[in-house]
Amino acid sequence: MKRDGKVLWERALGWSHDLPTVHEVPKWRKVWASVKPSPNYVDDVYLELPRSSTILRGVIFLIGVPGLLFLFGMALYLYWDLLYDDWRHDWLMNLSLVIIGPALLWVLIPDIKLDLVAPRDEPIRFNRLRQKIYIYEFRYDRIFIFSRKRWGVKPVAYNWDDVTAEVYRVYAPGHGGLIENVMLSIRNPETNEVIDRVFFTHNLYQGEAYWAIARLFMQQGPEALPEFVHPPRDWNDDDGLSHMHCLAPKVDWPEHMDRESRTGPSEGDTQ
Repeated sequence: MKRDGKVLWERALGWSHDLPTVHEVPKWRKVWASVKPSPNYVDDVYLELPRSSTILRGVIFLIGVPGLLFLFGMALYLYWDLLYDDWRHDWLMNLSLVIIGPALLWVLIPDIKLDLVAPRDEPIRFNRLRQKIYIYEFRYDRIFIFSRKRWGVKPVAYNWDDVTAEVYRVYAPGHGGLIENVMLSIRNPETNEVIDRVFFTHNLYQGEAYWAIARLFMQQGPEALPEFVHPPRDWNDDDGLSHMHCLAPKVDWPEHMDRESRTGPSEGDTQ
C-alpha cells in the first residue's frame, strides 16, 4: 500500500518489537498513573491523549536561525569569491563549499519551519463507542519545504482493531545515546498491509503508559482508569506554556471530525 505516493514498509528502520495488541488486557503498573502529561480528557465516550512531534520547542529555532544566517552569509561570500576572485587556485575547495552551503540550508530550514508551524498539541482521540481512533496528524515534507499541500494538519480516522503499537530503537551519539520511540501503524484489514504509520511518543515509558491507558479505556471504559497524579490541561490555553508554544497554532479539529470523535454512533449510523 502507499500513503501520499510513498510505499510503507512492513517495519520501518530501527524496529525493535511490538507492544501488546489492542485486545490484550493491560498488566497495569502503578507508576503509569504518574505519566506526564496526563490524558487531556476522558468521559464515557472518548479519551484524548496529548502528543507532540517536537521535544524541546523553540530550541531548534533559537539555534537554527543564527546558523541559517551564518550559512546564508557564507554562501554569498563564496559565490562572490567564485565570480570575482582568483578562486581557481583552490577551485575544488571553493566548489565544495558552494555546494555544501546550500545543502546545509536545505537541511536546516525544515527543522526551523517545523518548530514554528507544528501545532502546540497533536492529540489522538480514542472513541470507545465507535471503536475508532482520530489522529490530529501534522504532515510535513523535508524535500518540498514550501509546499502547502505537503505541510499542514490532516486529521485521519482509523478502526481501533487495525492499530499496532511499534517500538523503534536508534542509537544516536550526542543525543542521549539510545532513543526509543513508539509509533502507531495501521493495517488494511483485507490485505494486512501497512497503510499508515504515525508518531506516538518520544520514549518507551510514556509509550507503554499511554498504550495501556488507551487499551484499558477501549476495553473496559473510563472506570478502569486510575486517578492520574497530574491534572489534565487544555493546550489551547496559553497559561503556563512557553513563549514558543504560545506562538504555535492551536488545535482546531475539522467540525465534522470533532463532532464524530466526541459522540457515539446514532441509530442506523454505519460509522
